[in-house]
Amino acid sequence: MLRPAITILIAVISLVALTVVSSCVYIVAPGERGVLVTLGKADLNYKSEGLGFKMPMISELIKIPVKQQSAELVAPCFSSDLQSLNIKLRLIYRFPEESVVKIYTEFQTNILLGIVVPKAQEAIKEVTATRNAEQIVKQRESVKAQALLGLRQKLQSLVIIEDLVLENIDLSDELEKAIESKMVQEQSAGKSKFAQEQARIEAETARIRAQGEADAIKIRSQSLEQNPRIIQLMIAEKWNGVSPLVVGSGDGSTGIILPIDTHKNSAR
Repeated sequence: MLRPAITILIAVISLVALTVVSSCVYIVAPGERGVLVTLGKADLNYKSEGLGFKMPMISELIKIPVKQQSAELVAPCFSSDLQSLNIKLRLIYRFPEESVVKIYTEFQTNILLGIVVPKAQEAIKEVTATRNAEQIVKQRESVKAQALLGLRQKLQSLVIIEDLVLENIDLSDELEKAIESKMVQEQSAGKSKFAQEQARIEAETARIRAQGEADAIKIRSQSLEQNPRIIQLMIAEKWNGVSPLVVGSGDGSTGIILPIDTHKNSAR
C-alpha cells in the first residue's frame, strides 16, 4: 500500500526539483542578447549568448535580437509643389548590443513601431518637402541618401540603420502621365540637339579639310610661279629611261622632255 504512494511522492518531488533547476538556467541564442529582470529591476549589464543562471521564480530573462532585420513601411509625403505621394520603404536595421538594456527599459522592445518607423517617415518627408514631384522621381538615389543620413542622425547610436531602400514611389495617374510625357519630350529634344551638334562638327570638319586643300594648292601654285623649272625636274625624275622627245614651248624657252616609245617609232 505504501509503495505506490512513495513512488508518486518521489515523482512529484523530482518534477518540482526539475522545475526549480530549469528556472535557474537560461540560454541566450546566437544573434540575441538578454536583459535580466529581477523583481521588476533590469540588470544594467546585458547577457551575452550562451548558458547562464538566474534566481528561480523571481528573475526573468528578456531576449532582444541584435542580428540584422528588415521592416517595410509606407510614408505619405508631399512634394514642394504640393503633390501627394506614397513612398514604400524598406528599413535594414539592427539593435547594437550596448543599447539592449536601454531599449527594454525605455521602450519595452516596441522601439521599431514606437521610434524607428516614425523617425523614418519623418526623415523621408523632410527630404520630399524640398523637391518637386518630378525631382523626387528622377533623383531617387539622392532622396534615399539624404533621408538615410537624416534618419541616422535622428536615431544616433540607439539603432543602427544599415540601409534605407525606396521600393516604390506611388503617384497619382495624372501626375505620373505628366512626368512621363515631359521625360519623353526631354529625350526627344536631347536627340535633336545631339544631331544638330553632330552636323555642325561634320560641317566644320569639311570646311577645315577644304581650307587645307585650298591652302596646299595655293602654295604649290606660288612655288611653280617662283620656279617654273620644277615641272621639268618632276618630269625628269619620272623618266623611264627610253629615248626622250624634246617639245618646244613655242616662246623660245627651254623645251619639255617627254619619253617616247622607240618600238612604235621604228614600226612606223
